[in-house]
Amino acid sequence: MPRTASAATGGGAAAGTAPAAARHAAAAASICDIYCDTRDPADASGPRDAATATVHGRTIKLVLSDNDVMGFATIGGGGQGDEVWLDRSFDGGRSWASGSKLGDTFTPAGSQGWRTLMYNVDDWANAGVGALRACGKAGDQPEIACTQWARVNRNAWSRSTAAATALMMLYDNKTGLFESNGWWTGANALTAVIDNARISGMGSYEYAISKTYDLNKNAQGGNFTNNFLDDTGWWGMAWVDAYDLTHDSRYLDTARADADHMNAYWETGTCGGGVWWSSDSDKRYKNAITNELYLELNAALHNRIAGDTTYLGRARAEWSWFQGSGMINGDHLVNDGLNSSTCAPTGSTYTYNQGVVLGGLSELYRATGDSALLDTAKTLANASTTSGALNPGGVLSDIGEAGSCSSDGASFKGPYVRGLAALDSALSGHPYSAYLDRQANAAYANDRDLLDQYGPHWNGPFSLPTPGHGCQQSALSALNAAEQN
Repeated sequence: MPRTASAATGGGAAAGTAPAAARHAAAAASICDIYCDTRDPADASGPRDAATATVHGRTIKLVLSDNDVMGFATIGGGGQGDEVWLDRSFDGGRSWASGSKLGDTFTPAGSQGWRTLMYNVDDWANAGVGALRACGKAGDQPEIACTQWARVNRNAWSRSTAAATALMMLYDNKTGLFESNGWWTGANALTAVIDNARISGMGSYEYAISKTYDLNKNAQGGNFTNNFLDDTGWWGMAWVDAYDLTHDSRYLDTARADADHMNAYWETGTCGGGVWWSSDSDKRYKNAITNELYLELNAALHNRIAGDTTYLGRARAEWSWFQGSGMINGDHLVNDGLNSSTCAPTGSTYTYNQGVVLGGLSELYRATGDSALLDTAKTLANASTTSGALNPGGVLSDIGEAGSCSSDGASFKGPYVRGLAALDSALSGHPYSAYLDRQANAAYANDRDLLDQYGPHWNGPFSLPTPGHGCQQSALSALNAAEQN
């Protein structure tokens, strides 16, 4: 039989077993990690106060024990009948139905405070990345107060690893995608996790690569293709990234299938060339992001396939067309696309359109050694990094980011900083490292919570992320880029 909680530090009673009336059954099945749920807090190794809340003069604390990967809750400053418990969530505090009121207990007579037993933060055996909060109430009052959600420092030894862990809280092990199961945004989120594994050396979440692949390879059009060609390009680049990390040839094979699928929709009859945004006849539009991804994916494949000429030829043709298409405007910023009737540039200068082209030119330079490609990339990068419209107050902000983490715009800044980081790595002196550091520093200082969850506005104010993983993958990409450069 599990032991009940002992008296909280500073309480009036000595540690011991609570009366039967003060005990409350746990609401979820026991989880075991280093230790199993319901460990005695007296055995905690280096406990620390992680978060605090107050209600009716009572102080509620979430206490975490990093070495044990566990936590417990305390309530103090009250008396008999005060209630305290833990909630445990495996989706970043979005829900906690299966981990509600863990260790629920009441302050016994003669005590001013009490505490729960210890519970695990993570369900590591089932790849559950968790968080805890402490909740409680005065015994004679209905109001409940809860601390912020927080977690132990497992897989969080740096800014980027902490953000990667927060992103993996949103990973759905049943679907192999991230919260809300967004398709193209899921490719970007997986890419951010892969990049973090490569840059930080933390391999804890590499299981997501094969799980995502196995669960989704036959989805939609198969091989991560669908009717939107930019979606196909995002996944193609994710699998190039996966191949670079794991050297598993199936990922490179799938990236080739994605590039070949995109190539089927390259045509010269409208605007002289380029890949259509969609294979649907009613969505015919030649836009920047699809063609930038086509450039980057084909150049990247050439750089990884010995003896290739096909993918290099496609990348050269794409850049030749893109450079003359008019999508690069007089301010050296990239417009969203081309009017299908007039082939005139149209649309806003979204951040991701300024970044993916930099990654594409960096890959094509690696393939050809043509320094003019880097010169062009620097011109574009100088324009986007100094644009007041894109960098109000010196911090990147996308036109479409709004206040939500589920909108498309929430995911745009991630590809921008990835592309800029790729260019910076290709250049001597790393001229954009200070800019990348500024973005990461701003987001870390102004746009995160105790779980290292990030919101949509890197320069603040922070707002609790709404459902969706776009904000988190973008911030992780910024932190990766700063650490890489």
